[in-house]
Amino acid sequence: MIDEDRFDTQYPESQAEEPSSSGSGCPVYVMLPLDTVWVVERDGKRISVLKKERSLDIALHTLKQAGVEGVMVDVWWGIVERAGPRQYDFSAYKRLFYKVAAAGLKVQAVMSFHAAGGNVGDTCKIPLPKWVLEIGERNPDIFYTDKAGHRNRECLSLGCDEVPLFWGRTPVLMYRDFINAFADKFQHLFGTVITEVTVGLGPAGELRYPSYPEGDGRWRFPGVGEFQCYDKFMLESLRRTAEAAGHAEWGLSGPHDAGHYNSSSWETGFFVSQNGSWNTAYGHFFLSWYSNMLLEHADRVLSSAAEVLNKHGRPRVFNSMRDASNGHVIYEFTPACKMGIKLAGVHWWFKSRAHAAELTAGYYNTRDRDGYLPFMAMLRRHDASLSFTCVEMRDCEHPPEGRCSPQALLQQVIEAAEKYGVPLSGENALQRYDDYAFERIAESAFGRNARAGRLTQVTFLRMGDLMFDNWDAFSRFLNRMRNKA
Repeated sequence: MIDEDRFDTQYPESQAEEPSSSGSGCPVYVMLPLDTVWVVERDGKRISVLKKERSLDIALHTLKQAGVEGVMVDVWWGIVERAGPRQYDFSAYKRLFYKVAAAGLKVQAVMSFHAAGGNVGDTCKIPLPKWVLEIGERNPDIFYTDKAGHRNRECLSLGCDEVPLFWGRTPVLMYRDFINAFADKFQHLFGTVITEVTVGLGPAGELRYPSYPEGDGRWRFPGVGEFQCYDKFMLESLRRTAEAAGHAEWGLSGPHDAGHYNSSSWETGFFVSQNGSWNTAYGHFFLSWYSNMLLEHADRVLSSAAEVLNKHGRPRVFNSMRDASNGHVIYEFTPACKMGIKLAGVHWWFKSRAHAAELTAGYYNTRDRDGYLPFMAMLRRHDASLSFTCVEMRDCEHPPEGRCSPQALLQQVIEAAEKYGVPLSGENALQRYDDYAFERIAESAFGRNARAGRLTQVTFLRMGDLMFDNWDAFSRFLNRMRNKA
């Protein structure tokens, strides 16, 4: 049994000599299964529990002994706040964090304000809170909408960020209250067990639009995807912005010639390399608005999250000291628990001029414009870190018709992060255990040369039977990351 209010976060002395992936190497975290915490019905009540507790205990200690630094876990909105507004149930997560601490591991907690079940690799379904979905039945414009009117119920549209439709609260306030409740419950673990709170900002927890929804069959790789700007809140913003720019006609809808989810870039009038609409005054207007809405969404949510994560009384750690002009010494402290976000590695169509798939996802990145610098500048203002996917992929593994370049995309993001001093960690997009994938991850982490930069951390997707079936290969990978070999 554990102390229901608090537990010791100091690691046992017997674990002091166990291997760690920190030091000169690159720390490795492992993502826990999506359904590590689950909801079951017992005695007529729905309660949250840990699935397969005994297996989880063994797995966590095995990871620690192999040199894993910590684990990443989704803290699901649909589980924690399922009973009603501001009714939070963190009981299963408290038990999970105890087990992780007992194993000598750290935690990267993802505030998952999205649903599970619609993305690559999702093995379970976890919807948004029922009371949120009920509001959506009455007002479906709270969800992202494509040009055909299809509503995406994976997460809320950023268009309604500041609209108080949820029992008097706006989405930004709901996210703020959730993170505040989490911090109030677990701040005694900040810095010792919980090292980062990753703020979910869109589908799959990533800062992007749900432009390539594979889960329901609308999109398949390497389609360009579709713009998600057709809920009434997004359209109203577009209308106002167009009128302010002196072109009211630009605010009536999204681009009419952008094709459909599974179009190729050259099949559309908007994304085609030569004389495409993306490279016109209208195209620049629309893409700037669309991407800026994503940036402003992140800025709003991170501002609110920082307020509650860094408020008075939260744990802080020593950062530096300097001499003051009056002869005194000034000690500077920073929050013990860092804040971070995720960006998606949308690598298909990267070799084309327009970078179509990135544009529909909200990243205004083309051959002639670095669309990731504004995101890094925003993260720098918030002192936030970034996690980026597709670190295991090589260009040669993809069909030539998709014009893919995960390697060039990752390099661009690494350089943009270095320019603004944003700590960058990497995730693999697909669960792989072949030597080519491990070689590419190591190369991404350490870089081939000084200009290539490096990652501060690698998070491996994901703990489960497949990982332990390939344990020898994974152990060799961990040893390589630990020893920078």
